[in-house]
Amino acid sequence: MTADSLARARAVADAVLYEGYLLYPYRSNTRKNMSRWQFGVLGPPDAATAGFGEEPSLSAGIVLDPGPDPILTWTIRFLQLQRRQVVDSAGRPRAELAAGQRSWLSWDEAVAQEIVVGPTAVKPLVRPLTVPGGLETEDIADTAGRRVGSLVRTRQPLTAEFTLTVERDGRFLRLAAEVRNTAPPATGPQDAITRSLIGAHILGQLAGGRFISSLDPPAAAAAAVQRCARHRCFPVLAGAPGDHSLLLISPIILYDHPEIAAQSAGELFDATEIDEILTLRVMTMTETEKAQARATDPRAAGIIDRCDAASPETMRQLHGVLREPGLDRPRPVPEVPDGVDWWDPEADSAVRPDTDAVPVSGVLVHRGSRVRLHPARRADAQDLFVDGAAARVVSVHQDVDGESHVGVVLDDDPAAELHEWFGRYLYFAPDELEPLDGPEK
Repeated sequence: MTADSLARARAVADAVLYEGYLLYPYRSNTRKNMSRWQFGVLGPPDAATAGFGEEPSLSAGIVLDPGPDPILTWTIRFLQLQRRQVVDSAGRPRAELAAGQRSWLSWDEAVAQEIVVGPTAVKPLVRPLTVPGGLETEDIADTAGRRVGSLVRTRQPLTAEFTLTVERDGRFLRLAAEVRNTAPPATGPQDAITRSLIGAHILGQLAGGRFISSLDPPAAAAAAVQRCARHRCFPVLAGAPGDHSLLLISPIILYDHPEIAAQSAGELFDATEIDEILTLRVMTMTETEKAQARATDPRAAGIIDRCDAASPETMRQLHGVLREPGLDRPRPVPEVPDGVDWWDPEADSAVRPDTDAVPVSGVLVHRGSRVRLHPARRADAQDLFVDGAAARVVSVHQDVDGESHVGVVLDDDPAAELHEWFGRYLYFAPDELEPLDGPEK
């Protein structure tokens, strides 16, 4: 593990920490900003059952391939809510206080917290996690320097527990990491969120071994990974490609080796971080709206200032960049997992006809492949007229019985482009195709 890999992983972890912290256009009266803290919230026990909070825990099973003396370090990260109350010079609570051209709002901020467990040998452990509460006061002055009020920031103490279990699974070790809120039961929604762990996630570092990918495990570890359970989170390899020493257990769906785009000038705290659209949206705000946004939170003010200062070159860097989480190479049509019905969205979401492939005579046939058609006796009589014709594959499908079907358009059909446009393909079984392309390297 290198310093660069750790910095890369921490940058992604920071994005997880603040995901959903603010949603454009960032004003306090925006409906989306009136319901915050969307991801990784661990509420006090019984808050979810009572209907005014989130479940108290998240947990993930992990497989590692240990070396002679593996050492683990866990970093539990989350936000602690900080309630900022505006009071006037007489000590009366106010929703908003204005002085000259500037105003201050009562607002829920957050303070980043980080607790490190380890380095430690790979063994079962239970560690309490405690964060003290706090009370801070900041004076508000007008343009003449006279005190007109105060900002009173309060934080409730947090208590939680990190648990790690370890079990041998053949040559591998199967771990289960859990973070659980252990605060006293909450009395209502406001009390619950003030004593919740917000944006909770875990960053794991391993020396002397390799974390196994939960998304794409090697064949030898696939069964062990299948036996891992997950609750409200998912573990991914967090280092650079090829680095198996870093793990991020995230409440947000990620892929292995995630990274922050180089073109992203700063956090926008919005799901998917579609920087260009959000930056343009901020630029359309009126000066009054921008002033309202700046009054909510220093981070919101930073976003407004950065967007206002964006140069044409900055905007060009954000425009027209297409990324994929992986190489997106053609792959065989995935099998429906055991216990999952074909109509279940989980089964449907795994299928991608534009990139799925089917093996034919040792060649993976997929969109763009060229084939020759040899309709079988079971084929439709009309299909017999195209026997021996060359065609181009446009999609690969699987029916509810698990049979594969390949959609094609004919090379010599003058209407082939229209057929592809409207999705009017000819369909053939894999054994009715002769690949015209060689195996991919």
